[in-house]
Amino acid sequence: MPDDEMKAELERLRRENEALKKGASEGIRMKVSEKGAVSVYGMGRFPVTLYKEQWLKLLSMSDEIRAFIAENETQLKAKD
Repeated sequence: MPDDEMKAELERLRRENEALKKGASEGIRMKVSEKGAVSVYGMGRFPVTLYKEQWLKLLSMSDEIRAFIAENETQLKAKD
């Protein structure tokens, strides 16, 4: 591979790397999975993926989830 092609490829990879770093630092993001589910990225090492009905059911329980967390605060750990 000639030097000019290698330099161009290196520059392209650097730009791609910076774009990936920027995307990772923007926090939580969502996308539709290959199977048509909603995947939430940025919560941990792996995405949280549920189908639409599962997300809607979970969201409808938000008050109960908050109450459960409040009731069990002393037993729960926080991840930084």
